[in-house]
Amino acid sequence: MRKEFLGETHQEKFKAIYIWLGEDQDGFTAESWATHYDARLKNPDRAAEWRLYYPPNPVTETMQEGDTLFLAKDRGGVLWFIVTPSGSTSEQQLFWLFGVHPRGRSFVSREVSGNEPQLDFAARFILDELGIEFEEPDADKIDSIIEKFGTTFPPTAEFSQLARLTLPQVSAEDDPDAALVAWLDHEEAMFRRLERRVVAERLEQGFVTAGGTDVDGFISFSLGVQNRRKSRMGHSLENHIAAVFDSFRLPYERGARTEHGHKPDFLFPNAVVYGDALVGDNRLLMLGAKSTCKDRWRQVLAEAAKIPSKHLLTLEPSITESQTNQMAAVNLQLVVPASIQNTYSSRQKMWLWSMRQFINEVRARNICGYF
Repeated sequence: MRKEFLGETHQEKFKAIYIWLGEDQDGFTAESWATHYDARLKNPDRAAEWRLYYPPNPVTETMQEGDTLFLAKDRGGVLWFIVTPSGSTSEQQLFWLFGVHPRGRSFVSREVSGNEPQLDFAARFILDELGIEFEEPDADKIDSIIEKFGTTFPPTAEFSQLARLTLPQVSAEDDPDAALVAWLDHEEAMFRRLERRVVAERLEQGFVTAGGTDVDGFISFSLGVQNRRKSRMGHSLENHIAAVFDSFRLPYERGARTEHGHKPDFLFPNAVVYGDALVGDNRLLMLGAKSTCKDRWRQVLAEAAKIPSKHLLTLEPSITESQTNQMAAVNLQLVVPASIQNTYSSRQKMWLWSMRQFINEVRARNICGYF
């Protein structure tokens, strides 16, 4: 660890970014520093004892004995000090991301070489949760696609449609799981490039008024950027799921109202049939869509009382077995695109459904015959 990672320079001070990711990825970040030093340098007769000293900050004050620490160093020499509770989804995601598989309480390290696989959708998903920006592939090509928007965000539905149109080689009929991820990935790249333009232009304008620095204006703009990112992904996911269903000519209704004003994301075949049906009618299916599950997956359980077994599609990689076991116990079937299922355990993969499996279930119930 000293020779290949932190070095052997006594009292070397690193810039450090501290991150806490809780049970439901309720994370926060603190920027600070850390010092690597030999505590026995002045005692040459004793073996060296190297330590990594970190000052108190919100992350170190929150972490507890038994938590898992991920310590990484980026190309700029900045240390990333990431702490997660043991057994949490965040821990499992980072084990997968860094390619380490410790057993029990142990110390495991590995070098990230230049021959690592390219970041796939699942890896970028986790990096985004950490707040780590990554380079977009084919940036010039993407810029040419979004040129017409200038520095204005189009409606999400229009952006989603453009993402599909500019990937003509992708076919939902051939592989609905791969198509869904490809469309989402492409739209995300387009959004990030357009966002960079919008943010850069606003920063160039500055946040200064006649009364001085416009702190409130800056905070409002920053919150707007974050809120747009969060809300856009959910709408984008629903748009592309609908496009997959349309490719297979499946009957469904988006946002149909059920009991107590609930609005499941996708109801099969529609609200009229649902309203006339009895509890447990085999014609009925529902699919919730959440880019991240966290603890919000329980919301789906109340969205259609006549459908005892619910379905939920998520893009979240490497959810813990304890959480998926809870879902199964309350008759919630998780649907995860096939490529993202690679981040789950073997036992979980046997239970998970793919997008194609869900489509086949809709077809098997002959829902189309009720129209």
